[in-house]
Amino acid sequence: MFDKRKDTQDSPQKADPTNVPVNSPDKSFSSRSTAMIGPTIQVKGTITGNENLIIEGKVDGAVDLPQHDLTIGESGQVIANLSAKTIKVDGQVTGDITGAEKVIISKSGKVQGNLVAPRVTLEDGAKFKGSIDMDPGEQQSVTPAPSKAAKPDLSPREVKQEASYAVLRVGR
Repeated sequence: MFDKRKDTQDSPQKADPTNVPVNSPDKSFSSRSTAMIGPTIQVKGTITGNENLIIEGKVDGAVDLPQHDLTIGESGQVIANLSAKTIKVDGQVTGDITGAEKVIISKSGKVQGNLVAPRVTLEDGAKFKGSIDMDPGEQQSVTPAPSKAAKPDLSPREVKQEASYAVLRVGR
């Protein structure tokens, strides 16, 4: 009788791998494949993480998942800049989207913002308003090419006339 009680109180308890605290940096937690923000959840702020994410609710802010996939579900309403490895939009997004590998806007998706990704798919029926940059590594030069003939110093009035002439030439 006393031995039984002594074993349960004095002996160290064995670690149970299924009973790990949420804040524990255990690797089994990071192996979870996908997190979800449900349709009744509203989030304001920045979302970051080390797992895939599905958003079915409302998010206002920013989402940054550089090594993982992000899906905006059909009931998802997002007003945020998004950044992830792969992004699929089935719901509504207002904001810029950056995909390290690809961005997909499905037939039920609606996006108002700019897309930056090496591969972009707009399914038939998708709604999109913005620009698409499929070569994000290339930086465009802002400085103009030097002219062939050197021009003398011009007065402010002559500079304005030259600028007007250049606009007219480009506009034709």
